[in-house]
Amino acid sequence: MNITSVPEGGATKGAGGENEDLYKIVTNVNQVLVPVMVKDGSGRLVSGLLPRDFSVFEDGKKQKLNFFTTDPFALSAAVIFDTGMPDVALEKVKQTFPALEGAFSQFDEVSIYTYSSAVSRVSDFDAVGKKLTATLNELKMVSGRNNGPPVTGGPLGPQGPTINNVPIDPGTPRVITPPRESHVLNDAILAAAVDLSRRDRTRRKVIFIVSDGRESRSIASYSDTLKVLLSYNIMVYGVAVESSAAPVYGRLQRLHIPKLGYSDILPKYANATGGEIFNGFSRQAIESTYAQLIGDARNQYTLGYVTRAIPSSAHREIEVKVARPDLTVVAKEGYYPVGLSR
Repeated sequence: MNITSVPEGGATKGAGGENEDLYKIVTNVNQVLVPVMVKDGSGRLVSGLLPRDFSVFEDGKKQKLNFFTTDPFALSAAVIFDTGMPDVALEKVKQTFPALEGAFSQFDEVSIYTYSSAVSRVSDFDAVGKKLTATLNELKMVSGRNNGPPVTGGPLGPQGPTINNVPIDPGTPRVITPPRESHVLNDAILAAAVDLSRRDRTRRKVIFIVSDGRESRSIASYSDTLKVLLSYNIMVYGVAVESSAAPVYGRLQRLHIPKLGYSDILPKYANATGGEIFNGFSRQAIESTYAQLIGDARNQYTLGYVTRAIPSSAHREIEVKVARPDLTVVAKEGYYPVGLSR
């Protein structure tokens, strides 16, 4: 595989007339790019592998690679903060903002989102610099939810004012209903993914989300959100905080609690898109996680092939294997051809 580039202005100019733009041939280019992360048993990135060390399968059929690079990519990164976490957890996260900003390079572009019961885009994509610093400083004024349990009784309970546990208005029905919380993680990821789909294709598109992983009452479903992520080659990386930072976090099945949503859905997104989830119990752990996650996202092998499948909107499964059995390969589980270049 020989890849040759021509310096700007160095290409030979053909003899074309003023009507040359009228004659163009347009074809479908079904090029599929697969970022691949390879780690050893200690969790360190493995470098030095060659194209012959990889095998890529689409729907069970081996593909012929026509592109291979180990060059780092500039990032288009959507950073999402969960402001519906307990305030003590959010305060811990806010102290790590300088480390987050320092983990990006001058070539990256970053956009900031927040969510709890609704999604807010705090800033559009911009280079790392004073604007990002100002945005993160503004976020330091945001508070999380109260840590205490919902008020279901007492003089200020939902049944109305009482004196010695007797309602002032005897006709008031005594209905004790804890408030229903929304935690629209799916909607937040979908909003970021739609914005990322419009960014330059030469950049690696990633979502970094700092959250406790809860999902409840989003308008968007997990499957619909995942389809957008896989259509535009967007990877999801997460920093698990609060209760989701338990040591068994990565091994637990994501639980679906009827009428309360998912207790921990972040690993599903990360596993399907080729991303990662790291745990952050302390401020120091969260700060070190930023640098590792962003480094892992930037420094990957990128494999490419031309798919032989006929054009369709059906999901196509991808499997990447490496010749060494002692290594772990992390890649997206498939794609939808909606995002293929044309």
